[in-house]
Amino acid sequence: MPVEIERKFFVADPSWREHADDGVLIRQSYLATNGHASVRVRIRGDGKATLTVKLPGSGLSRLEFEYDIPVDEAEVLMRVRQGGLVEKTRYRVTVAGMVWEVDVFSGENDGLVIAEIELEQEDQPFARPAWLGPEVTGDERYHNSRLAQRPFASWSSAPLGQELVQAE
Repeated sequence: MPVEIERKFFVADPSWREHADDGVLIRQSYLATNGHASVRVRIRGDGKATLTVKLPGSGLSRLEFEYDIPVDEAEVLMRVRQGGLVEKTRYRVTVAGMVWEVDVFSGENDGLVIAEIELEQEDQPFARPAWLGPEVTGDERYHNSRLAQRPFASWSSAPLGQELVQAE
């Protein structure tokens, strides 16, 4: 079974850019989400499109099934989305032999910058770069499926890295 194990963190400062690639634009939307399982369609600026189904797992692990689809079909699917469009530029940064993906959000999630690392095992050690801020792995507000429903622009104006309190 294809398993995704990822951890998410705020990005504390822009020094990650010194070692980042050129980035790729990503537009994605959710066709279905119920808080546990989600169906996502994604179109990348490099001309690739995917349909992804994510299911609950245990701990940090989730089942993830991803399929390439034609871009024109992805465009049609995006029009029947639930919630808003999630737009971001994803940069890859290698630190101590491991690849971090830094997502710089735009549109309704402008101002949010999150770094993710995918692991082989939940307890796998990794180097924590100096530009990394607090971990938000367990905070569902930072799941892209939730950002489509409740964009970052609608949150409290508390600075990043501090608890953002907003009535649900």
